[in-house]
Amino acid sequence: MLGEGFTMGVVESRSPQNPADVVASAPAAGGAGVAEAVRRAREAQRGWAGANAAERASALSSAAAAVAGAAGELAALAVREVGKPITEAKGEVARAAAILRYYSQQVFDPVGAVHEPSGSGLSYTRRRPHGVAGLITPWNFPLAIPLWKAAPALAFGNAVVLKPAPQALGCALRLAELLGLPEDVFQVVPGDAEEGVALIEAADVISFTGSAAVGRKVAVAAVGRGVPVQAEMGGQNPSVVLDDANLEAAAGQIAAAAFGYAGQKCTATKRVITVGNGAEVREALVAAIAKLGVGDPADPGTAVGPVIEREARDRVLAATAGGRVLAGGQALDRDGWFAAPTLVDGAEPGHVLAREEVFGPICLVQDAGSVEEAVALANGVPYGLASAVYTRDLDRALEVSSRLESGLVKVNTPTTGVDFYLPFGGEKDSSYGPREQGKAAQEFYTTTHTIAIAPAGN
Repeated sequence: MLGEGFTMGVVESRSPQNPADVVASAPAAGGAGVAEAVRRAREAQRGWAGANAAERASALSSAAAAVAGAAGELAALAVREVGKPITEAKGEVARAAAILRYYSQQVFDPVGAVHEPSGSGLSYTRRRPHGVAGLITPWNFPLAIPLWKAAPALAFGNAVVLKPAPQALGCALRLAELLGLPEDVFQVVPGDAEEGVALIEAADVISFTGSAAVGRKVAVAAVGRGVPVQAEMGGQNPSVVLDDANLEAAAGQIAAAAFGYAGQKCTATKRVITVGNGAEVREALVAAIAKLGVGDPADPGTAVGPVIEREARDRVLAATAGGRVLAGGQALDRDGWFAAPTLVDGAEPGHVLAREEVFGPICLVQDAGSVEEAVALANGVPYGLASAVYTRDLDRALEVSSRLESGLVKVNTPTTGVDFYLPFGGEKDSSYGPREQGKAAQEFYTTTHTIAIAPAGN
């Protein structure tokens, strides 16, 4: 059966602030189409990997210039297609170009090492590309996530087949046009579950970002084939506010991290854990939420736009049941899928907001009687992607951050925000496989060969 976003075998993306607006439309590739794309990519990859480092660097540098040159167009497309506020959309385009520039220079990094042989001769290692990288990406960062996967894969000699989320089809197709790479080196296959399965069954290395439920299936399927896989999945990210924190600064940062882009980031703050200052934190958060611009994502003053679809809005509203609403809790009376930034407390430990990721503008406040209890609450979920600690005491900051079971720990700064030159990934159900980005990307997108050479006649 065709999933959401499909009509008679056609993939469509629609604007979440104006659902009647069809942004992009293309035939679904189908399993056979994906297999053909991988076949063509495998042929093209030989020439791409055979190009010298300077040629690949030049191609990626030119791609970066093309993305930067189309900044206004791409930002407007992200606003229209996924409802990203224009200020964030402009930032994402700049980040996309920077990622391409960064990996255009990573091309020149060493790809091996020389080792002392056990006898006479030469022993060395050399890293080689896997072949075809199959990338399955979400809609919420329609430019940055495809590129932080594709740029290193390309830099180190792989070809790429990208299966974007249907909701971000237009951004992916335009990106492919702008990159201007050799034919079949970078391809986009429109589709949903069928196409994702076909890509996992055909590619030589798999990188996935999406939900934990799907990510686990991706990992199992790839491991069953014996191909490298990384899966970046959800988060249930806590911000721990200690009793000595600067509450005004902390509340402003937490509100932005929880509700910016309608809370649709895997690193968005989903829980605020207070230690001895619950009433004050609640008051500061409600005041900070009131200052957030909510509405048209094309307005530079907007921080909170629509969620991606009706079902996402309805999940946010339903998640308030069983808790006490401190702010928001209702849909906005306007076209599109808008929910007010919603702050909830009073939820039982088994409540959905205390255990699972609700992808939208909703956040839970929990109280802890001690730092030990706060750490236990922070760690007591299946996820471990990002966390934050707010305190003026460096010793306490170091103590708490060392005990948090998260791949990314921030101190006096929001859970959101990822530097593309640093490794990124989580613990527990948030990630499977090697880290993404930075220097870690070379190890994932290449394999090591060991070569031993002895003198002739030895």
